[in-house]
Amino acid sequence: MALGYEDTPLLPGGKWTVHDGRRPQPPVIDPGTASTDDKAGRPPSDATVVFDGTSLDAWETSRDSSPARWKVEHGYMEVVPGAGDIRTREAFGDCQLHLEWAAPAAVKGDGQGRGNSGVFLMSVYEVQVLDCHRNQTYPDGTTAALYGQYPPLVNACRKPGEWQSYDILFVAPRFDGTDLVAPAHITVIQNGVVVQHHRALQGPTYHRALSRYVPHPPRAPLNLQDHGDLVRYRNIWIRPLNFYAEA
Repeated sequence: MALGYEDTPLLPGGKWTVHDGRRPQPPVIDPGTASTDDKAGRPPSDATVVFDGTSLDAWETSRDSSPARWKVEHGYMEVVPGAGDIRTREAFGDCQLHLEWAAPAAVKGDGQGRGNSGVFLMSVYEVQVLDCHRNQTYPDGTTAALYGQYPPLVNACRKPGEWQSYDILFVAPRFDGTDLVAPAHITVIQNGVVVQHHRALQGPTYHRALSRYVPHPPRAPLNLQDHGDLVRYRNIWIRPLNFYAEA
């Protein structure tokens, strides 16, 4: 039985025709399962799991490449204030990232001083982690902001202590030597709600300064921030992608 047609027009910029049955079939994967309040879900079968709740073997301290010194218990990792940021030993570029995080249940401080951490794609492009449930701060520094650049479309925060999810689609910037060919783009879904949609980043994350691109390799580690608060993380997996590849 023929899967498609061979007498249809050629699709622009490619080698396949409309409804071409000879085009490669999408790989079959196990999509995994969703998380619950008390239990992390199962990642997709083609994901690179960088934290499964049992060890920090896939991580190192960002400042000196020593073993990561955050606490691991009950299926999550928790920031140890003063231990420093941690990063994956493996480098990533274009990717789908899933992680879950929880701010401390005991509310302390306000503004940027409450449940502060950050998820840094390629170690330099930050999606803010912050407890903004009934807690205001400058908009481009609130929960799920692309720090210093774009506030989220909405505040989708759950209560302190409750598990929250980020699902992030990230397209790395493209450089030709020292020239920027295409900026990084990012989409963020927080707790099932789109909060950033295909945003073109202005460059790496800076504090109290404008951003600008500096050429860097096409892949770099994922970095999690120690901002001095007891933020927890669990169920972190990455699916490396190539958004510019021909399908």
